[in-house]
Amino acid sequence: MTATRPERIVVINDLSRPLGGASALAIQSALGFAQLGLCVTFVSGDAPPAAGLGHPGVAMIGLGQDRLLARGSIAAAAAGWWNPAAHRMIRQAVIAHDTPGTVYHLHGWSQILSPAVLGALVPVRARLVISAHDFFLVCPNGAFADFASGTPCPHVPLGIACCLSGCDRRGRLHKLWRLGRAAIQRAAMPLNACPLVLAIHPAMRPLLERGGIAPDAIAVVPNPVAPWSTTRIAAERNREVLFVGRIEATKGVDLALAAARMAGVPIRIVGEGSLAADLRTQYPEAHFAGRLAPAAIGRLARAARLLVMPSRYPEPFGLVAIEALASGLPVVMPPGALLAGDVAAIGAGATVEPRDITAFAAILRDLCADDGRLAAMSRAAFSHAPSLAMTAQAWLERLLAIYGARLDQRAIGRALPSMTARAAGG
Repeated sequence: MTATRPERIVVINDLSRPLGGASALAIQSALGFAQLGLCVTFVSGDAPPAAGLGHPGVAMIGLGQDRLLARGSIAAAAAGWWNPAAHRMIRQAVIAHDTPGTVYHLHGWSQILSPAVLGALVPVRARLVISAHDFFLVCPNGAFADFASGTPCPHVPLGIACCLSGCDRRGRLHKLWRLGRAAIQRAAMPLNACPLVLAIHPAMRPLLERGGIAPDAIAVVPNPVAPWSTTRIAAERNREVLFVGRIEATKGVDLALAAARMAGVPIRIVGEGSLAADLRTQYPEAHFAGRLAPAAIGRLARAARLLVMPSRYPEPFGLVAIEALASGLPVVMPPGALLAGDVAAIGAGATVEPRDITAFAAILRDLCADDGRLAAMSRAAFSHAPSLAMTAQAWLERLLAIYGARLDQRAIGRALPSMTARAAGG
C-alpha cells in the first residue's frame, strides 16, 4: 500500500542558514522536497536570507531574531524559557497554512524558538515529526553527559540525581536555568503525548527512552551523507591531521591542537567559532582555513591523513566523521561518541579520550608513523562507511514514507469512531 503524499511540508528550525549539522539537514530536506515538486514552507527563528533558500518552491517565514547567546543575559534567559513571539509565529503559520494533508517537521528550537514552538504545535502533533539531532527533547543539557568530567550521564532526566548534578558546562546557576526550561518544555508538550521522534543513530534510542519517550514513538533514521571524495583518498601518503567543525569548546578543537603540537604533526582546522581568534594566536603553526563549502573541504581532505573529532561530549552522529570515513579518511574520536563502536567494528579508526592530551598525542604520532596500519584503516573506511548512513535520495524517501504514515494513521484514527458507531447501530 502506497503511503499518502503530503500536500505541504512545513520544516521548522532555529536557523535558515547551514550553521551546524542540524540546520544544514533541515535546509537540505526542504530543498530536496521542493526539487521533488512538493509544496514546502520553511519556518525559522532568524531572518531568512534575502533570496530564501534559492528554490521558488520553498516559501520562507522568519522571526528575525538572533540566537540566545547574541542577546543580553536577562533577555536570553526569558526568551530561552518561552519565546512568545515564536509561539505567535508558529500558531499564525498553522492557522494560515494548515490542511489535513500538511505535515510538520521540527528540527532545532533550543537556540531561538524555545519550548514555545512545541506548545504552538500541540494542535497538529498527530502530523508532527521531531528530529533528535541532540538530546534536548529529554535532557536538560542536551547531551546526556557531565560536561565537567566528560563522562556519560547515568541519571534519569529531571530526576533528583539529575537536578543535583553539576553537569552543565556553564556552572550550577545555568543548570538551574536549563532545568526550568526542561520543565516548561515538558509542560508544553508532555512526553506521554510526544509525536514521532527520529533518532539519527540506534544508540540514541535507549537514552531517549530513559528520558521518557515511549519505544514506539521512536524511529531510527540515519543522516544522509555525501562523501568528500568518490574515490578513496590515499590517506597513507599524506601527513596532515584534519579537523572540520565549529571552533568551540564543546567540539574540542583546542584539545586537537594541543595534541598535534605535542605529537609534532601538522594540523588543519576548517570552521569558524568563538575560539577561532584566540586559537590562531596560540597555535601559529596550525593552518586555519575558515568556514568552507563542501567542495572546498573535499579538496583539502585529499591532502589529509586522518580526521579528528575530539568532542568533549558524546556526539549523537558526527556527520563530518561519516563524510571523512566514506572518503577513505580514518577517524580518531572519543570512546563515548555514538559512532565509536561502528568505527571500531569496521576497523576504520581509533578512540582516545581527548582530554588526555598525552594519550591523544600518542595516537596521532603512532598513526602518522605507520603507513601500513593507516592504509588498512583507509580501505576499511572507504569500503564499509556507506553502510553507516543513507544517501540523500534514500533519506528523502524514508522521510516521505514516515510523513505518509502519519497522515494515514491520522485518517484511520478519524475513521474509527464513525465505523464503530455504524457497527453499534447496525
